[in-house]
Amino acid sequence: MAVHPHYPHLFAPLPLAHITLANRIMMGSMHTGLEAEPGPLRRLAAFYRERAAGGAGLIVTGAFAPNREGRLQQEANTMMSAEDAARHKPITRAVHEAGGRILLQVLHSGRYGYHKEIVAPSPIRSPINPGTPRELRAAEIPAIIADFARAAGLAREAGYDGVEIMGSEGYLITQFLTPRTNRRQDEWGGTLANRMRFPLEILRQVRATVGRDFVVMYRISAIDLVEDGLTGDEIVTLAKAVAAAGADLINTGIGWHEARIPTIAQAVPPAAFAWTTERIKRAVRVPVVASNRIGTPEQAEAVLAAGQADMASLARPLLADAAFAAKAGRGERRAINICIACNQACLDHYFVGKEATCLVNPRACRETLLAAAPAAPAKRIAVVGGGPAGLSAAVSAAERGHAVTLFEAERRLGGQFNLAQVVPGKESFADSIAYHAGRLAALGVEVRLGQRAAPAALAGRFDHVVLAAGIRPRRPEIPGIDHPSVLGYADVLTGRAAVGPRVAIIGGGGIGFDVALYLLERGQASHRDPAAFARAWGIDRSLGLPGGLAADGPERPAPAHHITMLKRSPGPFGTTLGRSTGWVHRALLARNGVTQIAGAVYRRIDDRGLHIAVEGGERSIAADSIIICAGQEPFDDLLAPLAAAGQPATAIGGARLAAELDAKRAIEEGFSLAATL
Repeated sequence: MAVHPHYPHLFAPLPLAHITLANRIMMGSMHTGLEAEPGPLRRLAAFYRERAAGGAGLIVTGAFAPNREGRLQQEANTMMSAEDAARHKPITRAVHEAGGRILLQVLHSGRYGYHKEIVAPSPIRSPINPGTPRELRAAEIPAIIADFARAAGLAREAGYDGVEIMGSEGYLITQFLTPRTNRRQDEWGGTLANRMRFPLEILRQVRATVGRDFVVMYRISAIDLVEDGLTGDEIVTLAKAVAAAGADLINTGIGWHEARIPTIAQAVPPAAFAWTTERIKRAVRVPVVASNRIGTPEQAEAVLAAGQADMASLARPLLADAAFAAKAGRGERRAINICIACNQACLDHYFVGKEATCLVNPRACRETLLAAAPAAPAKRIAVVGGGPAGLSAAVSAAERGHAVTLFEAERRLGGQFNLAQVVPGKESFADSIAYHAGRLAALGVEVRLGQRAAPAALAGRFDHVVLAAGIRPRRPEIPGIDHPSVLGYADVLTGRAAVGPRVAIIGGGGIGFDVALYLLERGQASHRDPAAFARAWGIDRSLGLPGGLAADGPERPAPAHHITMLKRSPGPFGTTLGRSTGWVHRALLARNGVTQIAGAVYRRIDDRGLHIAVEGGERSIAADSIIICAGQEPFDDLLAPLAAAGQPATAIGGARLAAELDAKRAIEEGFSLAATL
């Protein structure tokens, strides 16, 4: 058999039970919100069809509960009946027609459910849920095990190739396994053998129900990252028992959802937890899957080549690019639309009850709604600005067949993404710029760098002008604002300005947080190296202690700067940060001793620093550098001249609204506008 020229391990076939997977790329489970579609799940089918056609070796669905108590939300995303199975047949038909394989994830939420019927081994409330679960009676537990087996049988009836039994990240099975949530004194609690009975009985009954010609994958928590979690030896013991009980494949999950250590955020290095998977792989004979922060084919190949896993799970990367696997297989690395791990349009959407999509791929989860038709007739389109909005608009318009010219005043594409990519953890923003630049070249877009578009060069020469020039930073009117200590955030992030040891940051929004993190974390290895990350967040890499938590906690090096953040508005800082990632940024700033002052009135700036008034009186903040992160204004200077000349034009992104920099909105506006031109 020929060895793949680019990624020999990633594109080696994987024999699995009665089937052979074409490659080692698995689209891991993620909740999209499409699971709640009434009737046949046609939108979800279209979503998975594109990922199967895009070459993923194996796909795992979002969660479906084996009974009503186990559902995640109030809506009933269950696999309990023949009617439920029938709803799924469009999914399996679509995936198989595209040449793919797909498993149904069966998940009982336990105390993580957001409804009034939650149950758990013991009545212990989760710190991230408002309700206290009802303790399961011993007589109820065999019925739940039977529900898992029934769900697996129904998945087979629906046409799935197998099931994933969700046994990680703090859901019901995990709640049975650890002393943190299982205080029972009966045959389902106490010793590890008793606590393991629940998942092992589920696996045995599932296997007895579905037979051997059906894939059964178990998702194990490779490290819990919570107090009173399992030790490494206990996890290995469980993995061996899981394989013996009938699992064909072991997938790995990392941490509980209530853990206060990031697991998929931008602060996490690539493949940061593959070392935990390696411990399991060495102990069992069934294939093992690595997961979490594996975002490029190079990262996945490295994990497999190092012997840390047999397969790589990539969820968000295949949301960002449905053809990730096919492009990697053809050696078209620059053509892959890389996930930037922002969570803004996927997890953050799901947590507020919105359908998921993707910041860098607005079409994700909207495959049946956003199928842009070829342009008829083709038009001459000018795009002014090469930031996220302009790049999105230019690529999308050119893909429809329009003749596009892009003007960018700077000498390189990227706009605000060029600033973002220097913030530790956001290095992959550079990949997004490179992807769009590659698409522009492939589509024949004329790119004019270092050329600021003038009205005379636009009016009457194009059928439509897309104004995506972005923003200009707002400079507040504070006496002394021209003092030499005052810096703009762009000057700091580009390295044009030296920053002193004592820093005041005016502005408590996302840019203020980015600047603070840049000053505190730049040069540190914790965003790049798994061992450094473990030290920085207090992870015991020996896994000798419960939950994998280090006895001494996180390292606390002296901060590079003493920072005070200020904002005019009252209330807590970071309210505009991502719902699923904001806590990480707040924790990093708190760990570095950043002082935060809300409700500040800026009096003046002078040689002694920044003078303010706050509740309780006047204060002076001694500062060597005062960095302005006080918002933005639209860069929309061309709108009025073009309107006066009768030139059709539309502003998008920051040029339309600069209240808070929002790449998600900017990219979506560019995509949506291009679809209508």
